[in-house]
Amino acid sequence: MTLTEKLLARASGKAHTAPGDNVWVNVDILMTHDVCGPGTIGVFKREFGADAKVWAREKVVIIPDHYIFTADSMSNRNVDILRDFVREQGLPYFYDVIDDPSGHWKFDASKGQLKQQYGKNFAGVCHTTLPWKGHTRPGEVLVGTDSHTCMAGAFNQFATGIGNTDAGFVLGTGKILLKVPETMRFYCEGELAPGVMAKDVILHVIGDIGFDGATYRAMQWEGPGVNAMNMDDRMTIANMAIEAGGKNGIFPYDEKTGEYVRERVAENGTKSSFEPVGVDREQSFVFDKTYDLSKLEPTVACHPDPGQRKSAKEMSSVQLDRAYIGSCTGGKTSDFLAFARIVRGKSVKIHTFGVPATTKVVRELKDTMWGNESVWSILENAGVQMTENASCAACLGGPQDTFGRMNEKALKCISATNRNFPGRMGHKESQVFLASPYTVAASALTGHITDPREFLS
Repeated sequence: MTLTEKLLARASGKAHTAPGDNVWVNVDILMTHDVCGPGTIGVFKREFGADAKVWAREKVVIIPDHYIFTADSMSNRNVDILRDFVREQGLPYFYDVIDDPSGHWKFDASKGQLKQQYGKNFAGVCHTTLPWKGHTRPGEVLVGTDSHTCMAGAFNQFATGIGNTDAGFVLGTGKILLKVPETMRFYCEGELAPGVMAKDVILHVIGDIGFDGATYRAMQWEGPGVNAMNMDDRMTIANMAIEAGGKNGIFPYDEKTGEYVRERVAENGTKSSFEPVGVDREQSFVFDKTYDLSKLEPTVACHPDPGQRKSAKEMSSVQLDRAYIGSCTGGKTSDFLAFARIVRGKSVKIHTFGVPATTKVVRELKDTMWGNESVWSILENAGVQMTENASCAACLGGPQDTFGRMNEKALKCISATNRNFPGRMGHKESQVFLASPYTVAASALTGHITDPREFLS
């Protein structure tokens, strides 16, 4: 069996599963956030009763992150709905934006978007928070009311996004009915060349198979090139399985995975036991292709979808209005370090926005010193507008006052985020070009799409 088949077999109490099987799966973690959480709660109460209790308090994780730092009253209200539910249910894992469990959230626009407006428990983007806070464990099933929940597949999990109705059912029962997907294998050999990042790998693959090329399929990553990747690289790749239509992305377990998980479950006091699934010698794939990572170049996904692949060097004629680094797939500390390596000592030529994925990333960027400067200062001195308010921000568009949102038509933005369908980051007539933090940084310096190798010795 493939990794996904083995995980779903275990979670459904079966000895074997095959593509096309419909199985009732026991869920280990359900995550929801401020956009879908209120709807999920509504479904749960409608179907199970106003006084019903969730199936397992310690298995529900609620993370406000999408439309947080906005004066939009309806968005602020959504966070209050989550808080009321958490208090009512006694849920231990709620990463609230404020400290008062009986309070009300209201963003203060008069303080601006750059300085911190959150309490001590706030964490940031859900998909990056889950592993940081010790909620991703090998061999488990994690579902969330967000399409990029597949990012947790980096940890040898079956992780996928679900809708509010399914999530409401999971809240009440801990189970979900799933069809076992076919598996596509992406076998990676070689080493990434200087200037090429994990983001380039997944953009290259999506360009190869198309933005619907993995529809309702598992994307399994193997090979020595994968083994050499760190966990941030694997998260970047797994995150964008959905951009190819995938049901989930998944990586084999190794000691890098185990070390990362053990450190974080110990730090947060979450469940420490886990049982990975290993790669079988005999597996059946609907697609199996080998990629030589050493041959990849800095890659850009062009408007209007993630499958429109071109190399950065052939896009140099495209003039840009802004650059953006952030989101679950592009706002990790390692992403900002790569970005800073390019812009250090230089100045950006276009409006450039930086949104850390988590509050931990904010701290790490301020605490990491390169010479006499923090990385945070290096970015600010280069002209990057850095916000301390970790969130999804403009990655999902959001209300008009969302930090970095493209409110004008015809704007062109190069972004380290994960999706570029029309209107994704704001105005439906704007254009988003997806690229690695290296490529976004180089392009911010020149004002046009630029191969970052021009700035790397």
